[in-house]
Amino acid sequence: MSNHIPTALTLHKVSRTLEVSFDDLGSVSLSCEFLRVHSPSAEVRGHGQGQEVLQTGMRNIEIQAIEPVGNYAIRPVFSDGHDSGLYTWDFLHELCSGHERLWQEYLKRLKAAGFTPDTGRDTPMIKQGAGCASH
Repeated sequence: MSNHIPTALTLHKVSRTLEVSFDDLGSVSLSCEFLRVHSPSAEVRGHGQGQEVLQTGMRNIEIQAIEPVGNYAIRPVFSDGHDSGLYTWDFLHELCSGHERLWQEYLKRLKAAGFTPDTGRDTPMIKQGAGCASH
């Protein structure tokens, strides 16, 4: 059973944020981008320490739906089709309480991988002719 249960969850589509409220933290706004790059799914986390996959190109990601999972989690459905992350109440509490630190760590990982905060966060551009076999 979760030690931390949110008192409110509000998806703000225009600002692309999820507002999460906990009794001990108050209300915290998490961007869809932040939630997507910190997904607890194996696709993002890998299957063990050191197997994490850096998520890039997520600045404009949106949450299209939020599905409840029992009384302990939500499953956001992101606009890129990602929907395999279960965000338990305890995990959401961790994201809210460590929001600024986690965001700065993400930006450092982008830089270490050779991206700038913009090039790593913007949607990747498709190169002309890439993936086109009609010529």
